[in-house]
Amino acid sequence: MKDAKTDDVLEGTSKKVFRYIYHQPGPVGVHDIYRGMGLSSPSLAHYHVNKLLKAGMIREEGDGYVVNRVFYDDMMRIGGTVLPLRVAYALFFLTALIALATILRPAQLSSTYVFATVVVGVAAAVTMLEARKASKAL
Repeated sequence: MKDAKTDDVLEGTSKKVFRYIYHQPGPVGVHDIYRGMGLSSPSLAHYHVNKLLKAGMIREEGDGYVVNRVFYDDMMRIGGTVLPLRVAYALFFLTALIALATILRPAQLSSTYVFATVVVGVAAAVTMLEARKASKAL
């Protein structure tokens, strides 16, 4: 389990360090980050690298660090919040299910309406389970 929240990490210098590592062609070491970004000390670079490691946003590879592309590609930013895509999908299907059950409910139930409700309900359940797995990985 990672103990640093993604929202907290994607701010200030940590965000700049993440971007710096992201734009490097290969693994980058703490001293490379320190020199390349003009930070005040290598220990400051190490501090931000550790924050990114704990959040799962980067990983060690060889003699340095690289961006965890799976983590990065599986995220979306809404306003100031970073969410796993699976959470967004789960919220979408849950909202669609609620709309089907309340606003879009016909006076007389038809087989088409029941089928649509079941399909959206299954999609909501599956994506909620997947979102739970994704949240535990953070």
